[in-house]
Amino acid sequence: MSTVITKLDREERAFQVVSTGRSFDQVMINYTDHITRLMQDIVRRVQQLNHIDMSRVLVFARFGRSDAEGAYATCHAINLPTSEPSYYFWRDRRTGEMTRRSEWFITKSPSVERGSSSIDYLISFCLPRFCDQTIDRAHKHESYPGAEPWVAKLDTIVHELYHIDPTMEGIRKLPSTNGKSTTRTHSPEFFDDVIAMTNAYLATNPNPGLLEFLKHYFDGLTARYGGVTGTAFRSFPSYPQRYVEVLTDQPVIEPGVRIEPMRTAGGRARYTEDDLDVREFSYRASRRLARVRRQPDQPQRAA
Repeated sequence: MSTVITKLDREERAFQVVSTGRSFDQVMINYTDHITRLMQDIVRRVQQLNHIDMSRVLVFARFGRSDAEGAYATCHAINLPTSEPSYYFWRDRRTGEMTRRSEWFITKSPSVERGSSSIDYLISFCLPRFCDQTIDRAHKHESYPGAEPWVAKLDTIVHELYHIDPTMEGIRKLPSTNGKSTTRTHSPEFFDDVIAMTNAYLATNPNPGLLEFLKHYFDGLTARYGGVTGTAFRSFPSYPQRYVEVLTDQPVIEPGVRIEPMRTAGGRARYTEDDLDVREFSYRASRRLARVRRQPDQPQRAA
């Protein structure tokens, strides 16, 4: 059993999600936990994804309405190296001379830790939008002729996993026609590979229990489990992202040019398990849930 699954199981034994208006012993489905378990099985069964170490991948939820356009999921690389020092500058349109510049700065990735694991990738899923994805709505009907609607969700999960580069250093680099890598993240070949891997996974006859949650739309999950929750960051709706840090020692290479102070967004340098939360999602909003530690003799119900 992998490190990630062990941690998830231990968390389920230790905590219970409690929401006002529901019976104390009712446990809502944690959608991101189910996706994580499914991803663990996918990377084990699909050879092209065997390089992925799921203990270094964290799945979390973001809010996204089903009736709005937008991404269903996103892969975020947070293991990129610190950038070279740089600055912004402005030039006079008439003379071309530099009139002012920003302070020198670097761009850094935050450290994200879950237990003893350092996280390299975050994969976010928009709830409830992802739950209500279908082959027709995602324009994938030609890719999976005759397939059930929920296969579109499996395709999206494989798609985001495929973004993880074999070097585990950033988003997968796609080759160009001359054999060199490009900055593109998608290509016709990329989508074809995702379709092939999705079909390959299904051909391995995975445990139906791992796929069951994909077969229900958001309202069906809510009716069945009493609610849909997901792991999120306490700073919701924000999450760990690269941030700007102003250099302590400011080189002076343009004497006389006015210096503009950098406006940093206050990005954080480190996140741990203490920064994770559980939120309940509805069609119009989400809310943080209280997490109550179980007593040793309290009965458990697993979603």
